[in-house]
Amino acid sequence: MGNAEHQGALTKGEVLPRPASSQSEGFKQGRTVLNSLLSGAFAGAVAKTAVAPLDRTKIIFQVSSNRFSAKEAYRLIYRTYLKDGFFSLWRGNSATMVRVIPYAAIQFCAHEQYKRILGQYYGFQGKALPPVPRLLAGSLAGTTAAMITYPLDMVRALFVRISREEGLQTLYRGFTPTILGVVPYAGLSFFTYETLKKIHAEHTGRSHPFSYERLAFGACAGLIGQSASYPLDVVRRRMQTAGVTGHTYGSISGTMRDIVREEGVIRGLYKGLSMNWVKGPIAVGISFMTFDLMQILLRKFQQFSHSAR
Repeated sequence: MGNAEHQGALTKGEVLPRPASSQSEGFKQGRTVLNSLLSGAFAGAVAKTAVAPLDRTKIIFQVSSNRFSAKEAYRLIYRTYLKDGFFSLWRGNSATMVRVIPYAAIQFCAHEQYKRILGQYYGFQGKALPPVPRLLAGSLAGTTAAMITYPLDMVRALFVRISREEGLQTLYRGFTPTILGVVPYAGLSFFTYETLKKIHAEHTGRSHPFSYERLAFGACAGLIGQSASYPLDVVRRRMQTAGVTGHTYGSISGTMRDIVREEGVIRGLYKGLSMNWVKGPIAVGISFMTFDLMQILLRKFQQFSHSAR
């Protein structure tokens, strides 16, 4: 009754203050999002930098018609080292970071949010999601990050020159194969990692795996996710660099047919996959492990700061 009288006494334009619990919940949610963004950005930067020389070599073979082999890849890396020095193996990594840092930040943050939303919807809030929502959360996270950051992927393909000479629409060349590739890649990567952590917790009784276990789980996730989406990654690279290499690719199916006709299925669509089996598990393993450890570190730091007040 007293509350109703108080509400009736409010002057025009005056509003009741939000309950303290609602404000606290909103602040907590905002802090969680910020933690995920920071952890994801750092994880992406560390992982991509660790494998930059291998990634650079793989891309050089992907966008060319030269035959790939481990021996040729080694020769390319060694020639680059002899000609331009050790740090030349990381040439272009700063431009890569322009894309990787926001992409990883958004992907990891989106994954945490999709897990929370799907957990509420399916009644698994605070628990491990069932297989299908687990796969869906990863796919949606990857798609969200790719859609937002896709133009940044063209930085390595001469952003200014392409936009000036061919138009801004070319910044989205290869967008469709990117999205089609991201769905199985991100979906299977997050699904595998979360599944392995769930199985580990059930068998060991430990909810937090050791760092080397997180690294191993992430490596398995990367191996499965990248193998499933690799042909579309090749198609994406070819379509993105078409203006630079002088080729003309009109559609995904047309690009695939051209690659298969000129280079074959295995040597064309799966060119560099063996290197990806080395690079991918390392990168994804480092990324997942770093993200989890950063999340734990930030939570502990915030708890310490709160208790010190």
